[in-house]
Amino acid sequence: MTQSTRFTGKTIIITGSSTGIGEGIARRFHSEGANVVINARNAEKCAGVAETLDQDRTLVVAGDVSKSAFAEEIVAKTVDRFGGLDHLVNNAGVADQGMLQNMNDDRIDRVIDINVKGVLYLSRTAIPELIKTKGSIINISSVSGTGGDSMLPLYNASKGAVCNLTRGLALQLGAQGVRVNSINPSVTRSDMVNEIINNEGAMKMMLNRMALKRVGEPEDIAAAAAFLASEDASFITGVNLPVDGGVSASNGQANFMG
Repeated sequence: MTQSTRFTGKTIIITGSSTGIGEGIARRFHSEGANVVINARNAEKCAGVAETLDQDRTLVVAGDVSKSAFAEEIVAKTVDRFGGLDHLVNNAGVADQGMLQNMNDDRIDRVIDINVKGVLYLSRTAIPELIKTKGSIINISSVSGTGGDSMLPLYNASKGAVCNLTRGLALQLGAQGVRVNSINPSVTRSDMVNEIINNEGAMKMMLNRMALKRVGEPEDIAAAAAFLASEDASFITGVNLPVDGGVSASNGQANFMG
């Protein structure tokens, strides 16, 4: 793990950071000196991550990103504790697999509320603070947002929305000094994809389509997030960056969940 201090004094909210990719991102920013805000719906899991970090630079705000009032709460508590906000990482997300005609309203609402509305609510609330600090938004989308998966139409739609929101917000906020980018993982080790990773047949098929022949690790996504938040990326905005082991290098093939 890098010992850089390039984020010392910077404050980052990472949603969905009690496990998996979000936890990896929180740990990476913390290791580089940042104040990190840990969030997920499960307060106990959030506390478990936080207790392994420097308490002076860690804040837990558990709650549901799909609720607009919670966006106000987490941003307010962050600014109250650390004095401002420099970066927002919209990572919280869920998937739902199946045929669209078999999905009821509750299933549709769950995915859209968390994957799309959650990003909209947090971004909307954070933007005034990010304008003050000339900060950035990093959305964790998916290669599934740029192509189709036969059994994930709802997930595809939600992540496609995140990819286009990234482009739109980048154009809207660039003149005010705020950069907006997204990261598009393929299969990356996390609770969401454990079932796929533990399925030998599914993994064989997926690895055949991955140039690097391995699943992603949370640290892979965290490294990309740290780069996009850093001064090294100061001229990068509106980018949907594939961090996918080479899946997107093969044009015309269907993508799969990340």
